[in-house]
Amino acid sequence: MASYPTPHGGASLILSFRFQKRIVLIIGGNSLAASRAFAALDADSSVVVIARGGEASVCDELKWRAQQHQLSVIDWDALPGPSSSSSSSEQDAELLEGYLSTNPYVSLVCVTDTLLSAEISQKRNKLSAEKIARVCRSRNIPVNITDLSDLCDFTFTSTHRFQDPDTGSPSPLQIGITTNGQGCRLATRLRREIISKLPKDVGRAVSKVGKLRELARADSSLESANEASISEDGAEATPNAPVPQRSAQETPQEDATRRMKWVAQVSEYWSLQRLADMSEQELADVLNGQAGLPVAQPVDSNGTASNPDHAVSLHGLSLTSTPPKGRIFLVGSGPGHPSLLTIATHSALTRHADLVLSDKLVPAAVLALIPKHVEVRIARKFPGNADGAQQELMEAGVEAARRGLTVVRLKQGDPTVYGRAGEEVLYFRAHGFEPIVVPGVTSALAGPIFAGIPVTQRGAAESFIVCTGVGRRGKEVKLPGYERSRTLVMLMGVARLPQVLVALQSEDAVSARNGPAYPPNTPIALIERGSMPDQRVIYSTLRDIVAALDSVGEQRPPGMLVIGWSIISLFGKGDMTILDDDASSSDEARLRLLLGEAKWKICEGIDEAWNLL
Repeated sequence: MASYPTPHGGASLILSFRFQKRIVLIIGGNSLAASRAFAALDADSSVVVIARGGEASVCDELKWRAQQHQLSVIDWDALPGPSSSSSSSEQDAELLEGYLSTNPYVSLVCVTDTLLSAEISQKRNKLSAEKIARVCRSRNIPVNITDLSDLCDFTFTSTHRFQDPDTGSPSPLQIGITTNGQGCRLATRLRREIISKLPKDVGRAVSKVGKLRELARADSSLESANEASISEDGAEATPNAPVPQRSAQETPQEDATRRMKWVAQVSEYWSLQRLADMSEQELADVLNGQAGLPVAQPVDSNGTASNPDHAVSLHGLSLTSTPPKGRIFLVGSGPGHPSLLTIATHSALTRHADLVLSDKLVPAAVLALIPKHVEVRIARKFPGNADGAQQELMEAGVEAARRGLTVVRLKQGDPTVYGRAGEEVLYFRAHGFEPIVVPGVTSALAGPIFAGIPVTQRGAAESFIVCTGVGRRGKEVKLPGYERSRTLVMLMGVARLPQVLVALQSEDAVSARNGPAYPPNTPIALIERGSMPDQRVIYSTLRDIVAALDSVGEQRPPGMLVIGWSIISLFGKGDMTILDDDASSSDEARLRLLLGEAKWKICEGIDEAWNLL
């Protein structure tokens, strides 16, 4: 048995009324009454305002509209009614009853004088409002009473009517939003936010579609057609429902149905900008019974249409029976701080991804940007399983892409800087997918900056070199030798720090190093979780860095090492004399400026301005 949605109540039946030749009766003369009057006038209604004291007592806008003969203002005391012995609440109800008995075209009643305002010194009490509501309901007239929701048959939405940006004239497009009494001010804000996200030409697009509908119905042969079959408002939920194939013997009914279906197709699939920009000729061409929609023309090797007399359609389609092919992006997440994502990476994660395959150490702040409906898998790169986890992710990427999904392989830093991007490019290519590699901000450059270290600086460092502390399948790598004018940036070296220090300093470690050994007093900075709020930097020397690391307890991966004299070049007043010929004799004094009399220095966190980003 079929299952249908269950109604839960509490919603509004949102309708759009037009009241030509009908009367909207407004009780009260304040600015809210003027707002209600304007909305009714905009909907082609006749408006009558009843206010104690008549025209002299209402707000300036209502006075002006009465003088312009846009509406009528009536004094309660001018209405025929009961004797003065009646109570005021009874009297108003009886006066209203008398007025409604002689004016059968009243369709809605709005009571606004239950709101105390600057223009009106007296406020209608609830008893009086209840009696007015009872009179209206006895005549089946819906009533709205301000600030008394339990007496209301309807409420007003927060409404906006769009204009043509070129002419300033009002467009047919109008939107309204309601919170069903849970937040009128919030409804106004939501209305503004919706409007701000729609293109400025959206009103004109609606006008153009309206003209299309008129043209679709314009043929006199439609007089004999079934009106329901040429309406867009029928029961079909898709504009792709089949219509009879066109033929020379097309009946008026078939012609009408086909033309209105074309209107529905255009409304559904053309961009709003395209609809707004349609010329009168294009409007006619869309519905042309002979020409139909233009088709794409063949192009030559230079991309030029082979038939220059015909423009290439924006809507020509090349149909194929093959399933859509998935895509694979290799993207860099930067050093960690979400504000350092490139726009391309942010777009891949938030707009295009169906599946995200993430490195283990990508920060939660970056993963939090991914929409909740997108599946995220984190690499299972626990110690000893790095290669197995890498293979697992690559296989998952190919499998998902074969299903037509967009796969985003999310890596730290830049994918090509020790990120195995090359291996993945070749693997995906061998399996039929050419991945798109999106660069990222590499931690090799960003990490030192967040630690206050320039990798190059005149007078301190003329070059820098980036290396890794561990090779493929865990093998040791040959490290660069010492050059006073060069900064060494080492990624993935913290876990093997003792071995790295031996390779850098030992005179016997020639096979592990290309060039001279590093002096023990060479400055080193260990940067953990660079750019993140819990960043930690340990400044020391090669001889003392192991003891410094042991002193801080638990490590904070990911970490990196920066080695060289550029580390101290921007501390305090700075030092641009490091590369002077006789400067080496002053190195111990330079280290004291960095470390004081201690053997290491620890700095926690990042600049507060970055936390704001």
